[in-house]
Amino acid sequence: MNYPADIGLQQTAIIIVPLLIFLVTVFIGAMIKKIVFTRLSRWADVHNQQIDRMIIESIRQPLMIWFVMLGLYLALRVTALPEAWMEIIGKLFIVLGIFSVTLATATIIGKLVSLYAARIESILPVTTLTQNISRVVIFGVGILIIINSLGISIMPILATLGVGGLAVALALQDTLSNLFAGFHTTVARQVRIGDYVKLESGEEGYVTDINWRTTKIRMLPNNVVLVPNAKLTQAIITNYYLPNKEMAVLVDLGVHYKSDLNKVERVTCEVAKEVMTKVPGGVPEFEPFVRFHTFGGFSINFSTIMRAKEFTDQYLIKHEFIKRLHERYTKENIVIPYPIQAINRSQEQTKKEA
Repeated sequence: MNYPADIGLQQTAIIIVPLLIFLVTVFIGAMIKKIVFTRLSRWADVHNQQIDRMIIESIRQPLMIWFVMLGLYLALRVTALPEAWMEIIGKLFIVLGIFSVTLATATIIGKLVSLYAARIESILPVTTLTQNISRVVIFGVGILIIINSLGISIMPILATLGVGGLAVALALQDTLSNLFAGFHTTVARQVRIGDYVKLESGEEGYVTDINWRTTKIRMLPNNVVLVPNAKLTQAIITNYYLPNKEMAVLVDLGVHYKSDLNKVERVTCEVAKEVMTKVPGGVPEFEPFVRFHTFGGFSINFSTIMRAKEFTDQYLIKHEFIKRLHERYTKENIVIPYPIQAINRSQEQTKKEA
């Protein structure tokens, strides 16, 4: 025979015991997070292991969630809930646990990709498209594991996805065309993040990103042009960073017919060499040269060839070269003639007499 006092103690125990189990589990988790992870962080700082520090920080955040879930599950195990309910709750916790692990893994992979972007650039360039594909693969694997843990066969689902994928592909032809075109552009490495490119339509600028639909090009006025990936693969593109960033800088000039061309060549090359050495963006080891090419209507025309480290450096190089060359020509009495038209009076007189 149960007395009222015993019944009250039993009811109190039903509430207190699960609560104690939950609190103890959460307390253990907090101690592990505080003690173990603090020591691991110090160890990573001492050994300067950036990858270890990154993994530790990625796991530190969801750790308490895992211990809270574990505490709830253990607390519910000691209650008088029906076994069928406990089975459902257990599967729910498994699903939540796998999903949280998937999130943590996706975070770690994303940080690893960013950390080792420079190293893996030679294998697969890092863009928004490749980062999103890696996340989709991780979440896809996580979802398949969740489905399998629930006792559902994966093969019929994969078969259904195969048939449904064909219908989706037909309905999303443009989207998939841009997706695969973007992936092709990324893998082919003919257009890379950071390259300076010019499209046949006239737009030019730095490639800032390649995502699942468009390629972003930041123009020099700081505007962004969005080019669909499918159109980008079909367009004629000038990539000023291939095969390397250095490029020739040509400045066309003209001097008076009475000029000493040997002196003009020497003075011009001296100024160009000074620009190559002192102006940022010039290539100091490059030897500038001059090529005369045309007897013009009022001058002998030639081109001065210099070299810039990359496309945008040419503007400052031309600016400084023209300023310094004008000053030097003035000192050396080298004349850059104005456009003129001359009338040969003797020839005209001869025509009239004839």
